[in-house]
Amino acid sequence: MTDYTRVAVLDVGKTNAKVAILDCASGQELDVRRVRNHVIDAPPYPHYDIEALWRFFRKALQELAGSVGFDAISITTHGASAALVDVSGELALPVLDYEHRYPPAIEETYAALRPPFIETFSPALPGGLNLGAQLHYQKTVFADEFARVAQIMTYPQYWAFRLTGIAANEVTSLGCHTDLWCPRDGGWSGLVDALGIRQQMARVRSAFDRLGDLLPQLAAELGLPSPVPVFCGLHDSNASLLAHLVGREPPFSVVSTGTWVVSFAVGGDLNHLDPARDTLANVDAYGRAVPSARFMGGREYEMLASALGPLDSQEGVLQALPAVIASGLMLLPNVAEGSGPFPGRRMRWIEEKGGGGPCRHDRWAAASLYLALMTEACLDLLGADGPVLVEGPFAANEAYLAALAGLLGRSVLALAGSTGTTHGAALLCGSALPSETGRAVVPLSAEGLAAYRAQWRSFLA
Repeated sequence: MTDYTRVAVLDVGKTNAKVAILDCASGQELDVRRVRNHVIDAPPYPHYDIEALWRFFRKALQELAGSVGFDAISITTHGASAALVDVSGELALPVLDYEHRYPPAIEETYAALRPPFIETFSPALPGGLNLGAQLHYQKTVFADEFARVAQIMTYPQYWAFRLTGIAANEVTSLGCHTDLWCPRDGGWSGLVDALGIRQQMARVRSAFDRLGDLLPQLAAELGLPSPVPVFCGLHDSNASLLAHLVGREPPFSVVSTGTWVVSFAVGGDLNHLDPARDTLANVDAYGRAVPSARFMGGREYEMLASALGPLDSQEGVLQALPAVIASGLMLLPNVAEGSGPFPGRRMRWIEEKGGGGPCRHDRWAAASLYLALMTEACLDLLGADGPVLVEGPFAANEAYLAALAGLLGRSVLALAGSTGTTHGAALLCGSALPSETGRAVVPLSAEGLAAYRAQWRSFLA
């Protein structure tokens, strides 16, 4: 049970942000506001439009307070971001877009500083996907501004700081390929001292901690009649995972889909992770290391939609799968370069055998098979076992789901509704989960699927 009736969740994805109100007794979403999350491509480097998000949050919370109401706030955001604030609480430097690439000399210097994979279970990733690389870049190139930094906070906790004035860090964000955290030991890695930032790192708090109440002036602006507590918050993929850790016994896997497709092998071990193929350890809300793998599947879907045109008929694509498998039309990685289980590869179409050119439904069927094959590759790298739960936008992609279930040969459940990030964040303040347990996916049984997979893999050998 919870002391709260309705929780407002600030959910910041790489592409979009939203504020949703969930009923704590049922876990149902009651109302929501959404906005595009923009990157400002301007000096000193590409960065998130923090003030635009802050205006959106205040406006959305004010509207929702007046419509459905809420008596608690929780937060979840994408990873690989940190806020550097000065003694006055203002940003000393903008919040850097993790896709920004640094000069080769900066990258080479950082590569010599970062701890070994066996310590952090954090693979070397491009740009600022390793948060430590961001901090090194900012400290090296913008030394004067960095000298003003009083507190370094992970991204969900920065928004909690804006709401409460209380600075914190939290392990799900520290443990998602930052190079800053040791998942097995539950403490800072050697990189923190190598960068000389230990004193600036805000105190590590539990995701479940009630940090404090909304600042009085902010509560008055929003029209709230009484203090509203703000919870510490957590990393978005781990928010999705948390929603499945409650009441489910391992082994099982969660495929959390959004801009990134992140696969978690709950009940797995860390001994077979391959840092060269974007496998890593995440850290769950309870501080436990979880073997994980990922690729930028949602971004790839958007890129494919731009090239192929929108997917206007799920049924048509699903029906096209057997013929596409028989023809050998396939898409090879990577649509979005720089991450995933097949690094260094560039997208390539393998055209069908004979006949005319493939229609749009055929291309989309091959693209759905590609996304399923990439997900299967991630799960294989983790040695994942047990049922597979797919949540987020791909849980509504029938061709992808059927192909994934056919490839895996074990139970796949599609979780409908809003992304698990929002529900996971609401769990921090004791909200219930929706009663939906997932829809069993009917696996694709097309003849030749195993041979298609073998051929697809042979092109990548």
